[in-house]
Amino acid sequence: MSTRKGPFRLVTVNTAPERAKRLIGRLITELQDDYEIIHVDNCSSIDEVVPKVTEHKPNVLFSASMWSAEEAEQIHSLAKSIVPDIKLHAIPTGLQVERGPDAIVEYLIEKVPPLLDS
Repeated sequence: MSTRKGPFRLVTVNTAPERAKRLIGRLITELQDDYEIIHVDNCSSIDEVVPKVTEHKPNVLFSASMWSAEEAEQIHSLAKSIVPDIKLHAIPTGLQVERGPDAIVEYLIEKVPPLLDS
């Protein structure tokens, strides 16, 4: 029997906080047998990254698909400046718009375990 990994404290950066909460809730449910993931907060803007990462000290941060590659890079460098060993992932720009919320959840189910195991 494998041991459940975690807890992982996750902060998301998404301009649609309710959607972030819903999609991450689905991800947490899908991975709950193997990983304990706690969605501690969402940043609705880049300006919220520093205060919320400072407050929560998460070990994981996801930037959503509405951010450009440059914005995601900025978000990630801000988070790393506070928590140097934070695990970061940028959901590809436009994925939500092009393929919808189910595609986001499927994508995360595939990408998150190797990230958490790294």
